[in-house]
Amino acid sequence: MRRQPPSSERATLDVFEALAGPIAPRDQRDLMERPFFSLAKAKRVTPISYKTGNTEVQVYAVPEHGMATIWDADVLIWAGSQLVEAADRGLPTSRFFRFTPYQLLTAIGRATGNREYLLLRGALARLQSTVIRTTIRHGEHWRRQQFSWINEWEELATRDGRIEGMEFVLPDWFYQGVLDRRLVLTIDPAYFRLSGGIERWLYRVARKHAGRQQQGWRFDLRHLHAKSASTARFSDFALDLRRIAARQPLPGYMLDLELEIDLTGHRRELVLIRPMDDPVDKAAGDLPPCRDFGRTDIGTSGAPLSGLRAQAAFQVGRKQELVQQLGLALDPPNSSNDSNNSSSVVDSTARTRARARP
Repeated sequence: MRRQPPSSERATLDVFEALAGPIAPRDQRDLMERPFFSLAKAKRVTPISYKTGNTEVQVYAVPEHGMATIWDADVLIWAGSQLVEAADRGLPTSRFFRFTPYQLLTAIGRATGNREYLLLRGALARLQSTVIRTTIRHGEHWRRQQFSWINEWEELATRDGRIEGMEFVLPDWFYQGVLDRRLVLTIDPAYFRLSGGIERWLYRVARKHAGRQQQGWRFDLRHLHAKSASTARFSDFALDLRRIAARQPLPGYMLDLELEIDLTGHRRELVLIRPMDDPVDKAAGDLPPCRDFGRTDIGTSGAPLSGLRAQAAFQVGRKQELVQQLGLALDPPNSSNDSNNSSSVVDSTARTRARARP
């Protein structure tokens, strides 16, 4: 007997027709908080393995397509925004999407030429082939769940090969996370214009953690490097952060780089992320950022670190001076990411803060 091919999941789901017109972009908190995507456009097959507390994230890629990138994640941001808007209007939602490539591409600030259509196909292929294992959102008794960002997708084409539409099915993990408004944040549409992978990732970190807290949010630079799951060396990652701080490209947020030196001579670099007057229009359901990444002195918004402070203001055009001053910082010890290491910051700590202002 011939084995019957498995039926499509779409046969069991109602179709969701993508909404027309401009829709405020929304991002899912878990995707903003954890390293789920490659930050480089070059093909990445090296897995991501990230653990903090009881939360684990593992991401695997197949050599044929490589890992889904942070630019591919624009598809998920668009889909999540569609679902939130439909729910707000009282319309039925579904994991089964039907849309035109034009709708998706224009919503995320892309052109609509043949090249962009080909890139969209590649993005969908990577989103489907990337495998995620995580313990996020499973309550008191943690368990792993495995899924891909897209369960299946298909082009709807005419006989002459002209693409008239597309369909895909989202995983239930992402779908449920978007429908829970506590797990969704509005983001600035200018996010889609950020060209660098680290810039895009850093904006999502800023939106998730700093939010609208005027005192901002501090990160140990080494902790930030681990949090990104970047394959770049720490020295290269730190240099990228300094360049970003000199340019200040993040919509609605400013970056301050701080060099902290204690009495033993240990140095560590900090990143302070502060919101501007109104980083993004307030969305219904926004909650204060979660503070769960295991640091007390760095991770608590506005907690003053004692010590003598000397400040030097820098103009945007003085990027070279900023790099020269901060580039001399000694690498902090490898244990700086451990939450217990926060006890080394004592009242006698001396901090030199170098800021890049727009």
